[in-house]
Amino acid sequence: MPQNENELRRKIVEIGRLAFEKGWVAANDGNISVRLDDEQILATPTGVSKGMMSPEDLIVVDYHGRKIRGRLESTSEIAMHIAIYNGRPDIHAVVHVHPPVATGFASAGIPLNKAVLPEVVIGLGCIPTAAYGLPGTPALTEPLIPLIPQYDAILLANHGAVAYGKDLLQAYFRMETVEHFARINLVAEMLGGAKPLPRAEVDKLFDSRTRYGVRSKATPAAGCPTAAEDLAPDAPKSSEDGFWVTRRQLVDLVEQAVLAREEKR
Repeated sequence: MPQNENELRRKIVEIGRLAFEKGWVAANDGNISVRLDDEQILATPTGVSKGMMSPEDLIVVDYHGRKIRGRLESTSEIAMHIAIYNGRPDIHAVVHVHPPVATGFASAGIPLNKAVLPEVVIGLGCIPTAAYGLPGTPALTEPLIPLIPQYDAILLANHGAVAYGKDLLQAYFRMETVEHFARINLVAEMLGGAKPLPRAEVDKLFDSRTRYGVRSKATPAAGCPTAAEDLAPDAPKSSEDGFWVTRRQLVDLVEQAVLAREEKR
């Protein structure tokens, strides 16, 4: 795929600015890259704010992470980008940032895997959480390896999130969807918990991908995305008031009733 390097440099700078303005990065956080060809990757350097870059700041590295061109130094997290490119020939751009709400879920070890929004089910399936690995070391990349072929965005435990796509805009938009979905999930949890779509509806959404021209690696799998039927054993529906009650909540209610009866005796 022929690439105009100057245009790609401008796009990376623009996406870096958008990520900075949205509050997805602080100081010199995050990194962005794009394939130039089968031998070269254009990437953001280390030590530069993503909101204050110029096209000349970007560097070119090979698929071993060695710098080929550029006056600045390579990010220590370039290995994560290379792992994604090696594991997904269809991927041509990677965006890694620290969006606050999605990173909150990642830090809590909670994946964004409930079938709540049709758009997310169609576009991403769900967003799993990869185990923590020390940034800048192979330990960061290793937990991602089994997830990269199956998903298009991943939460990084205690670290942030990474999204990737066929081009820079798709990778950026997927990250935008991750953070938007995380914010909606947080609000839903504050209101008592999101109520997943039924499995039949989830299946219809996956089947509709062709109609919408969506290509995603995520497929319906156990626990991803979690549908209403998946939760049924642990979250039976109350016949009295129609809301979902978790098994833990039911146990608590029973214990409270027993204690109240004992106090009356």
